[in-house]
Amino acid sequence: MRIVLRIGGSVVASPVNTDLMSKYAEMVQTLKGQGHEVAVVVGGGALAREFIGIAKKLGLAEQAQDEVAISVSRLFAQLFLETLGGMGCGKVALSLDDAADFLSTGKIMVMGGLKPGITTDAVAALVAESVNADLLVKGTDQDGVYNKDPRKHADAVKLDHLSFDDLGKVFSENKHKAGIHQIIDPEAIKIMKRERMKLIVVNGFKPENILAAVNGESVGTVVN
Repeated sequence: MRIVLRIGGSVVASPVNTDLMSKYAEMVQTLKGQGHEVAVVVGGGALAREFIGIAKKLGLAEQAQDEVAISVSRLFAQLFLETLGGMGCGKVALSLDDAADFLSTGKIMVMGGLKPGITTDAVAALVAESVNADLLVKGTDQDGVYNKDPRKHADAVKLDHLSFDDLGKVFSENKHKAGIHQIIDPEAIKIMKRERMKLIVVNGFKPENILAAVNGESVGTVVN
């Protein structure tokens, strides 16, 4: 199976959790050992948002704010890639062509952000589209997708399964802005819907959830 794994910066990078990053590296190596092809997209988390704030204070335009956040996500991608050792693709992919080329070598492909105007969610969706992935799994800071933001509403209910049409209705933001922080970015939803992808959103603090999702076990929220 060809899998794109999106690791939320809110999970491994807010604050930086080296133990969890190591566990992810082991888990991805396990997937590779099971015969899967794996591409990993890493987010920049709180540090990326902190740098967006600094760029704002300096009076920089939104595009420049995004560029700074992309650099942060690529730093985390580099850390993750180094942790993978010889199974990794050697250097962080900086384009969709890179992603496809690195994956075709049989190594684990790792990348961060891609270009201003899209989050690492959308990058993961674009990678999945360009390499014809079978599955996109996102490890996030919640147990899945809820009918409303569980951080603000105590009565929020986790949804086990929903369509991309339903997904768009659950979220408050429907377009990109620098530092956007919701469980799935609106641009990513458009790409996934267009490609009729299968997405599974799981609690990323437990990397074993990713293995469970890939193995077809009932975990998180399935969107298709």
